[in-house]
Amino acid sequence: MTEFWLISAPGEKTCQQTWDKMMAATTRTNNLSVNHKFSIPDLKVGTLDVLVGLSDELAKLDSFVESVVKKVAQYMADVLEDSRDKVQENLLANGVDLITYITRFQWDMAKYPIKQSLKNISEIISKQVTQIDNDLKARASAYNNLKGNLQNLERKNAGSLLTRSLADIVKKENFVLDSEYLITLLVVVPKTSYSDWQKTYETLAEMVVPRSSNLLYEDNDSGLFSVTLFRKAIDDFKHKARENKFTVRDFQYNEEEMKADKEEMTRLSTDKKKQFGPLVRWLKVNFSEAFIAWIHIKALRVFVESVLRYGLPVNFQAMLLQPNKKTMKKLREVLNDLYKHLDSSAAAIMDTAMDIPGLNLSQQEYYPYVYYKIDCNLLDFKV
Repeated sequence: MTEFWLISAPGEKTCQQTWDKMMAATTRTNNLSVNHKFSIPDLKVGTLDVLVGLSDELAKLDSFVESVVKKVAQYMADVLEDSRDKVQENLLANGVDLITYITRFQWDMAKYPIKQSLKNISEIISKQVTQIDNDLKARASAYNNLKGNLQNLERKNAGSLLTRSLADIVKKENFVLDSEYLITLLVVVPKTSYSDWQKTYETLAEMVVPRSSNLLYEDNDSGLFSVTLFRKAIDDFKHKARENKFTVRDFQYNEEEMKADKEEMTRLSTDKKKQFGPLVRWLKVNFSEAFIAWIHIKALRVFVESVLRYGLPVNFQAMLLQPNKKTMKKLREVLNDLYKHLDSSAAAIMDTAMDIPGLNLSQQEYYPYVYYKIDCNLLDFKV
């Protein structure tokens, strides 16, 4: 399970007692979850007004930072297109896997000094993650353009003879060049019509050079034939060819253009390889930064909500539960029983929510205890 429940409950005589009670209820007899203490330092409380306003701001910031974390993770998966199994090993926080980071969470005093006000800390995180989001947009746009241009060129050199580039198929000696009167055309003929072509091509128009047709290339369905004729007969020949289901490709042999296309493809391929390493490193570093910021926001939210609910002086125990998937419903019931005395209205809401049509609590889940979900499954595909 990659889902965690970050909860808090007020300290009994001591916070250790709160922890022991929760452990007894969820693990001693029924093994409903794996639990860890979640360490939050002594943050500056500030005034009640500020806390109420901050509670709303942190909810928005939480959603925004989660979306950036997911965007960076998903783009990492897109960039590592041929090795998606390597994605997970690059999605680390502070050099460790995400579950280890969360379960051993320690506040980063250097990045987010606790002498600062809660509002300042949230602004530091907001600025930092907005910068990551902007940088990601710019880097992704540059890399995607490069990748798109390269794919377009690669697509031109693949596919059916009716559409693909012919530059790497034909040679100079296949053409009559620099003639005032004669021109060589390239015609795509279905394999089933080879004999028809050989019988009819000389008579599709006047002034076709006899025995001038050669098969230059074949794919699964068709062949590419050359044919030489007088320039003045081009339109007539094309018209009659179309009637016979032969397709004249619009192609002129131009060595300089063909060389430029080849060089462009080599340049784009080299540029893509050059950008790949630094881009993956940037994604790795900034995924870690964004994820760490996200978990610090969760810590801030638990702190603010706990003070608002349980009052001052600050006295609560934050706890991280990793539910067992099969017993999540049971775990929720056990927690509600354990903490329903904290907020009777929340307990009543939980009891009646099932009976009220149209009442959707999933957007803003509310329980008698402080609760936030952390879902570490950040990708659309299963790695």
